[in-house]
Amino acid sequence: MKTLRDNCQTKLVAFDLDGTLLDSVPDLAKAVQLTLAELNLPTQQQDNVRGWIGNGARVLVKRALSGDINGDIPKDLFDKAYPIFLKHYADNLNTDSELYNGVEDTLAAFKRAGIAMACITNKPEQFTLPLLKEIGLSQFFDKVVCGDSFEHRKPHPMPLLETAKFFNVLPEQSIMVGDSVNDIIAAQAAGFYSICVSYGYHGEDDVHQLGADVVIQHFSEIAQLLEKAA
Repeated sequence: MKTLRDNCQTKLVAFDLDGTLLDSVPDLAKAVQLTLAELNLPTQQQDNVRGWIGNGARVLVKRALSGDINGDIPKDLFDKAYPIFLKHYADNLNTDSELYNGVEDTLAAFKRAGIAMACITNKPEQFTLPLLKEIGLSQFFDKVVCGDSFEHRKPHPMPLLETAKFFNVLPEQSIMVGDSVNDIIAAQAAGFYSICVSYGYHGEDDVHQLGADVVIQHFSEIAQLLEKAA
């Protein structure tokens, strides 16, 4: 594992959205439950939905329909359920979701310091852009990469590498902050320094075993790490 001091001066910090900046489980779970009810299928509890987030909306719906992490379901059932889920999530995009403590203040401090910031999420663009605007975070990001922005999404390194290219910075000058194995694998493959938050959506994974360069308990610790490395 690298230390932040091993990196060149940090010029870019990229953040995952769900489970890192925002606790969106309540609204995702509501959309899942409404979808299942409309299809007359057994409901799923919020705790189950929490463990299924991180691979995008399509995978979440498959997992909800099957009731397990593998998401093995007939194609015709998914094709019927997915548009229903999209409608219900669009209707409940920011009803009960909440920013994690320290997120807004930390992003504002980075903005004042002139650090380039990006949001890299597997959430589809049709939800990501309006959600960031509604929760007041759009102003902080010079680049937003969604699950359907490129041919590949996390854990593939493409979204991170393309983001670094957009800012004209090197991967070793960049940090990826996330909460799941997808974020860490993508960061490692791209050559980004990786920070994992302990409070997010990592299912049954032990965050200390995901291979992140550092694990933090509170979002504001990111600023402290950068100050120590300066």
